[in-house]
Amino acid sequence: MRAGRLLNILVLLETGRRVSARDLAQACEVSLRTIYRDVDALSAAGIPIMADRGAEGGYRLLEGYRVRLNGLSASEAEALFFAGLPGPARDLGLGAALTVAENKLLAALPKDLRQSAERVRSRFLFDTPAWFEQAEELPHLSKVAQAVWKQNRLAFQYQSWRGAKRRLVDPLGLVLKAGAWYLVGQVGSSVRSYRIARMSGIEVAAETFMRPEGFDLATYWKEATKRLDAELNPRSARIRVSREGFTLLPHAVNPYAWKCAVIDPDTDRMGWRTVTLPVGNDPLAQFDLLRLGAEIEVIEPLDLRAAMAKTTARLAQIYIEGESDFQAVHGRSH
Repeated sequence: MRAGRLLNILVLLETGRRVSARDLAQACEVSLRTIYRDVDALSAAGIPIMADRGAEGGYRLLEGYRVRLNGLSASEAEALFFAGLPGPARDLGLGAALTVAENKLLAALPKDLRQSAERVRSRFLFDTPAWFEQAEELPHLSKVAQAVWKQNRLAFQYQSWRGAKRRLVDPLGLVLKAGAWYLVGQVGSSVRSYRIARMSGIEVAAETFMRPEGFDLATYWKEATKRLDAELNPRSARIRVSREGFTLLPHAVNPYAWKCAVIDPDTDRMGWRTVTLPVGNDPLAQFDLLRLGAEIEVIEPLDLRAAMAKTTARLAQIYIEGESDFQAVHGRSH
């Protein structure tokens, strides 16, 4: 166990950056005292670890020193091939490079680890688009990715629901969400996300930019999606659902609404129960709830209940009044 921890410390130091004792302890899931002992042990073994004091201090390897670390475990070799997603790599223009890199890695592994890694290739497939949806055609994605990597500003036309507008953005990162690619970029002091399928007329500027200090793409995306969920579901609705409707409800509403749903455990004699959950504004709320047909009744808010009643009355009118015409036309055809 300690040998693995010492290797982990060396891998972290081999990145070339200064790493604090606290960061090493967190990465290895041990105490600071253990890290101090491990660093002393590595130094005693002849590893030139330099210790810099002060607020910006930490440990680092002597400049130019390298350790050859090639002792991968079977699970580590498999994990490396899990990271190689051919679809996204192809979209980014890196499909051929990924194939070559994986082949090089396979060739460098011992025979037993090579077989373990090849099992991952043959038994796991990542299909990122959602069911019944096609992957977006994004011929300009690789150009955007290059701008992100090289920190070049991007100019493009963006088509949102408010209309088209020309944007000049500092591209900070790319996110693949349910088969759709998004650019996270900074405009002034604001960080925003743009769906790449809605971008056109893309121009990569020669001008570069400095990334904001401390910006973390994963943290931003997590917070942004939480805000978006709340913005798209600003109201609370109280509904009654039948037994069948309750079974279908998680599939009819969006995942955020179901996650936040408050379910009354009591049922009436017919098996109906009350659920309170966040919903969008009309017509999105109606679109979701009408999927359950007669298995649902909106109690509150009253304006949503009235809108549902109006829509269902119109549906009834269409089918009842049109029934005679339908029979007249289709009855004769049979």
